[in-house]
Formats: sequence, C-alpha cells, structure tokens
Amino acid sequence: MMSGCKSSKKGRQREQLIGALLQQPSLEKAAGTTGMSRSTAYRISRSPEFNEEYLAARRAAVAQSSARLQQGSSAAASVLLKVMLDQGNPAATRVRAAECVLERSAKFLELELLELRIEQLERGTKHQRANQDRPKVKLEVPDEQ
Repeated sequence: MMSGCKSSKKGRQREQLIGALLQQPSLEKAAGTTGMSRSTAYRISRSPEFNEEYLAARRAAVAQSSARLQQGSSAAASVLLKVMLDQGNPAATRVRAAECVLERSAKFLELELLELRIEQLERGTKHQRANQDRPKVKLEVPDEQ
C-alpha cells in the first residue's frame, strides 16, 4: 500500500513540474513555483515517465497554439493584402507585404505538390503490395519441334 501512495505522489509531482515547466524558462524556476527543491525537480526530470509525459504536454501545447494561429490566418492574409494594395502606404512597406504574399503562396503551392506526390507514391506502394500478394502463375509454352 505504501508503494501505491509513493507512486501517486510521484505522479502528482511530475504533473506539477510539467505544468510549471510549460510556464517557466528553467527547471530551477519551475521547481521554485511548485515548492519542490531543485534536486527533487532534477531527479524527477531524469525519469523516462517524466520525459514521455513532458513531451506529450509540449506537443499538446504546440498543437493548441498552432490551432489558434490557423484561426487567425484568414485575418492575417487580409491585413497583408490591405497593406500591399493601400497606395497610401510607403512603397517599401507595400513591397515587403507583396514579397510576403508571394513567398507564402509559393510555399503553399510547394506543400500541395509534395502532398500530391506523397499520395501518388502511397497509391503506387499499395498497388505494388496488391500485386505482390497475388499468386504467381508461370505459363509454360511447349517447345515446337
């Protein structure tokens, strides 16, 4: 029963440290915000469980941030286009906005082409696998004499 309590205490400590690390710039500061010693935080951070959970938490945080940025991408595109087209803006500002629009357009086209190529490769791989699974039939032609 003791090991169960220890295990859940360690789990809570990992969770606290991970939450603090997502908000603090260093392990030392994260340890301070949780009230644990630096040595305890360091020991916890060296465990494989911590590393797995911390990576998952960071991925979730990045995914959430990415989703928020994607939601704002339409407004950002509108701002760029307005800046680019506004004759009242300095030429250098308009040129920079135009460069940004062109760069992003080229990048999106490149990504679309890569996606298309990947889909074609995947279809080809599936077709090859399907052909490999078929039984091989050897046709023998009788010799003419």
